[in-house]
Amino acid sequence: MNRRNFLQTAALTSTATTLLAIEPFKRRSPSFTGLSMTTYSMKPHMKWWWGKETEGKLDMLGFLDYCAELDLDAAEITSYFFQDPLTKDYTNQVKRHAHLNGLDISGAAMGNNFAYKPGSPENLSHMKYFRKWIDHFADMGATVVRVFAGKKIPKGQSDEQTIHHCIANLETAFEYASKKGIILGLENHDFVKKIDYLLAIIKRIDTPWLGVIWDSANLSPTPFPYMELERIAPYAVTAQIKVMTKINGEEVPADYAKMLNILRRANYRGYIVFEYEEHEDPYTAIPPHLKKLRSLM
Repeated sequence: MNRRNFLQTAALTSTATTLLAIEPFKRRSPSFTGLSMTTYSMKPHMKWWWGKETEGKLDMLGFLDYCAELDLDAAEITSYFFQDPLTKDYTNQVKRHAHLNGLDISGAAMGNNFAYKPGSPENLSHMKYFRKWIDHFADMGATVVRVFAGKKIPKGQSDEQTIHHCIANLETAFEYASKKGIILGLENHDFVKKIDYLLAIIKRIDTPWLGVIWDSANLSPTPFPYMELERIAPYAVTAQIKVMTKINGEEVPADYAKMLNILRRANYRGYIVFEYEEHEDPYTAIPPHLKKLRSLM
């Protein structure tokens, strides 16, 4: 980190500490509700991608069937893998199908971008997309929805401006989501892979309707990824575990036991959500990883 970045990060962190709002969740003891899996894990086989039909065979109902076949306890559903337009009849089918398969909806995810200036044309488009999917996910019974701080930063926009925009947009977003009974989870992804930035946002918003989607792999280059993950575990509303993590930006196999212990120390209570992103076919690769996670849980 160069001097300019160090000073900038220090200033953001200092401001966040001064205006501390969201506290770590107070939970009596750790408890893993069960094992879930993201729709993204089956990406090569999914029938829809951002509303366009692919060569895949699995629609969301088929994905739920596969989760049941794997004897999972829950499934995470993602906006990218639904047809467009999405009808109320189909969202009702998803809700029914999950119930009959004995699956909870452990969470849902969308591909929004809260980095744009509030009121700008890009921002208005993303907020419309956000509200549409909050409505759909509420219909399907999701309690937690993953959102992004900033997948694409506008050209010339500073990190400080981006953080301010994210905060303003999140305040508008959770006000809408809370009326649907939905908690928003800000994932350590893209712009907020830098954990100082993620905490700067989280600690400057006053609401019980926001937490962190704890992602085990999405981190800025660091020699100590597990220490960074420990910092955000107390704010986790969902915990995602991936096959790999990164040390100094280089992929290394994840230590599942160490990750689960980080969550235990933070008194995390909820689902462990497996997300597969590797090159081997998921039908072949996923079952052994689930078996290992179950034994450690």
